[in-house]
Amino acid sequence: MTVTLAVIVLLTSGTAAGVLFSVALSVVPAFLALSPDRYVEMHKLVGRRYDHVMPPTVAIAVAADVILAVMSSGATARILFGCAALLGAGVMAVSQFGNVPINRQVKSLAPGAVPPGWQDPRPRWRALNLTRTSFALLALTANACACALASR
Repeated sequence: MTVTLAVIVLLTSGTAAGVLFSVALSVVPAFLALSPDRYVEMHKLVGRRYDHVMPPTVAIAVAADVILAVMSSGATARILFGCAALLGAGVMAVSQFGNVPINRQVKSLAPGAVPPGWQDPRPRWRALNLTRTSFALLALTANACACALASR
């Protein structure tokens, strides 16, 4: 069971880190280059699939990390899995309390020109995304190190 959980934690934390890194590297710069009305249109298109896949992916990683932290016999592996769980929870918190409210706001806009006085959320969304991407990359690193230690 421990090997299965290690595969699950590496797969899910790796997927989360990879997707968020890709968004930071490619999607966000594209969003920033668009006019506000085009940005709103693209944000709606891009977010459709991520919204259904990413929350459960990160939640599975966190749950597997918690289980591995409890089950691991080595203190260092336990600490690393625990840290990865906390970092994954950080990804979830930043997403739910930062990025998701902005996503909802953008998705609520009618197609076409943005309303007068519209506050462009892209700089804040970018900063939040960089925070959760950093957490996800650190969680993946902690998981990889913990799995390497646990397999000895």
